[in-house]
Amino acid sequence: MVGRAASAVVRVAALAHNLERIRAVAPQSRVLAVVKANAYGHGIEGVVPALRGADAFAVACIDEAIRVRDAGIESPVILLEGVFDAAELVLAARYRCELVVHSAWQVDALAASRNPAYRFPVWLKIDTGMNRLGFPLREARAAWERLCGLDAVGVVRLMTHLASADEPGSAATGAQLERFTLATEGWPGERSIANSAGVFAWPDSHGDWVRPGLALYGVSPFADRDAAGLGLQPVMTLQGRLIAVREVRAGESVGYGGAWTAPGDCRVGIIGIGYGDGYPRQAAPGTPVLVNGVRCPLVGRVSMDMLAVELGGVDAALGDTAVLWGDGLPVEEIARSAGTIPWTLLCGVTDRVRHEYV
Repeated sequence: MVGRAASAVVRVAALAHNLERIRAVAPQSRVLAVVKANAYGHGIEGVVPALRGADAFAVACIDEAIRVRDAGIESPVILLEGVFDAAELVLAARYRCELVVHSAWQVDALAASRNPAYRFPVWLKIDTGMNRLGFPLREARAAWERLCGLDAVGVVRLMTHLASADEPGSAATGAQLERFTLATEGWPGERSIANSAGVFAWPDSHGDWVRPGLALYGVSPFADRDAAGLGLQPVMTLQGRLIAVREVRAGESVGYGGAWTAPGDCRVGIIGIGYGDGYPRQAAPGTPVLVNGVRCPLVGRVSMDMLAVELGGVDAALGDTAVLWGDGLPVEEIARSAGTIPWTLLCGVTDRVRHEYV
């Protein structure tokens, strides 16, 4: 091994397992696998071959769609934010993308499109309460009718996005589902509502297509339910290696600002990974790190390239592996300790961390 030993080990079998788990929970729905943001930090090129069993893939932009196609995927690829200008329609057609249409200008662009070789499958996005993207309820029918009459448009599907699906029993989510049902009553076309949280907490949101993201990567979308309880397996294990082991005496401090002082004589391990790799700088003292399978508490401040743990009685030596999150240490737990969310940690893994697909 050459260079720094920080790595993200991605278990492709876990990806396949999580996809099948989602199919089991929503057996009547097709699966639109969300692989935006570099497959939530897991690497598009390594992830999409393992998810070939999905019915389609979803990305945020045309650059990501091209990467999915270049990885050999022939399944439908959906641009979740549609095109960002009319000129992008040419690329979207070349790579056979399906479009989410959420704004009137996108309908205008399709109306002006002159590309008879490809008719875009379209997902009309209706805003039912997220107030982010989508046609307001009062404008949705006119947009749908117009799209159905355009030469550049093929099939038209319907979708919305849930704002609080991670809160089981949420009145807001119930209201969104009711609004979507009433607004589209009698319209032909397949429906898509459920994200990862919707898959597990809101069976009425399953519809024709579910759109799991986080759950595919073996992480719970709920604050009070862990991934194992949902039947999911962690996909990414972020790990580094011990690059130094120090004997620290009582009263001596460790790291920038002397933020931690040893209460007694102890052994401190220095691990070659830090916020420059995507580990959260704000991780609280005591955040667990697995060293040879044993939980060791974080001490001192996280540095750009290193962090320190108190080894206690762990049998540890230079070169030993330390797990920052993943197998045996849920990323959800680290996110809570850092005052953030798992999405942020996974997507924040930087490009100097080597990805290994096993």
